Amino acid sequence: MAKADIDFEKELWDAANELRGAVSENNYKNYILPLVFLKHLSERYELVHEKIQNLLQDPKSEYYTNDKEEISYVLEDNDEYRSRNTFKIPKTASWQYLKDNAEQDDIKVKVDDAFDVIQELLTGYNPQLNNLLPRIFVRSELSPKQTGGIINLLSHPKFSEKENPESDILGRIYEYYIGRFAMAEGSGAGQFFTPGSIVRLLVEMLEPYKGRIFDPACGSGGMFVQSLKFIQEHGGNKKDIAIYGQEMTAQTLRLCLMNLMLRNLSFDIKLGNSLLDDKFPELKADYIIANPPFNVSNWHPEDLPDGDPRLFGPKEEFTTDGSANYMWMQTFWHHLSDTGTAGIVMANGAMTSNTKGEKNVRQHMVDKSMVDCIVRLPDKLFLTTGIPACLFILSKNRDGKDGIHRERSGEILFIDASKMGAMVSRKLRVFNDEDVSKVTDTYHRWRNTAEVNAANESIPYADTDGFSKAASLAEVQKQDYKLTPGIYVGTEAEEDDGIPFEEKMAGLKATLLEQFEKGEELKRKILANFEKL
Repeated sequence: MAKADIDFEKELWDAANELRGAVSENNYKNYILPLVFLKHLSERYELVHEKIQNLLQDPKSEYYTNDKEEISYVLEDNDEYRSRNTFKIPKTASWQYLKDNAEQDDIKVKVDDAFDVIQELLTGYNPQLNNLLPRIFVRSELSPKQTGGIINLLSHPKFSEKENPESDILGRIYEYYIGRFAMAEGSGAGQFFTPGSIVRLLVEMLEPYKGRIFDPACGSGGMFVQSLKFIQEHGGNKKDIAIYGQEMTAQTLRLCLMNLMLRNLSFDIKLGNSLLDDKFPELKADYIIANPPFNVSNWHPEDLPDGDPRLFGPKEEFTTDGSANYMWMQTFWHHLSDTGTAGIVMANGAMTSNTKGEKNVRQHMVDKSMVDCIVRLPDKLFLTTGIPACLFILSKNRDGKDGIHRERSGEILFIDASKMGAMVSRKLRVFNDEDVSKVTDTYHRWRNTAEVNAANESIPYADTDGFSKAASLAEVQKQDYKLTPGIYVGTEAEEDDGIPFEEKMAGLKATLLEQFEKGEELKRKILANFEKL
């Protein structure tokens, strides 16, 4: 069954209405998200407080004590909460306190004061979290009634991490406001929240069990969140990964830091434009998982330094101001370790673009055996853009020397997933578990030395008409370096329903003649009605 994200569109629209007139539409998210973040920290503190209390009072627990003073001391000890990935939240900074005082005239002051308290805790924990919760309510045009109204709306269980522990609530809220008020963001905002099912597909394909994970267009941090879920689901340890990211928008960077802080990950996230101001020039990552802004034009490649180490060739031939898509590709490749793999969401046009500064890069990538796999995605996956998308898997681990993956440097796997997914609303399609498994298993069978099923039996890879094809580099070169999967996978074989061709044709002819007769009858009735008029 397809899994849709939390359906809280009505509640978010109601929250937007509370902000209307006092806050510009492109700033709605900047007031809602910090409150949700505070709510999550407060809920987490309550859960941990209850857990510690139960351990202290349970005679079967090794922490059991009947000493009331000791119980009180432990429950007030900040280190007890930090060791469990949370903070001891003072009463005046708790969500319950704000909710209880939502109708007070000084609620704006109380919110900003709560932000100050939590900000001090965050900065003491990690200096990168400085200015995560600035005082924005007192100086805003919001009335106390509007501020209280938002607090009451966000008290709905749908916004609770406690009630929805597996959902990226911060990311979903960000997506909603970016999408709903895209015109206020400006047509060139390029801020596309990656749907959860696509992030999951990328992560399942790459399998980032351990190592350095980098996203130079990290947005709200959804790629990192899903990587953590993958590790936890497969019995790994989050201490085995290190997160690196870069984001060019300060407000979005704050959201990413909130997401990572909530999950207690080791991270280094920097502010800046990755294309023109690479903040990690020496970083070599084991995994790159990214959804860079699609088709960004006027990005000023002339500002790149001569001899930029990321470029595959001369700047004039390997960049174009018309689109940054392939500058992103060169950036990803530059940052991969000697055995690294990158999974990238990219606009479909990147598979076939003939612009010199793009085709030259694509041709170089094919000839140098950098492209591992291309996946064509279906439409309506993104709420925030109608641009069709695909996945590029790039890898420096194609020689088979690691003993896990086979040698495949002379071929590219093409997967056409354009017919997959299920509509969960009129505008949104998602991949269900079976869809993710089908694409992932196909890629792993082709890539790995031996993919085994539940019975520990080896399952060899085989091309599937209409779905997958392992094409040689010669075949791709013959197709003028076009990477559209449909060119290679062919037409899916139709299922044989057992009805002879002659019978099918006879049935079709009878149906057609019947429809012709009904058409003539309808025509006579319409003409008769005209005569009466």
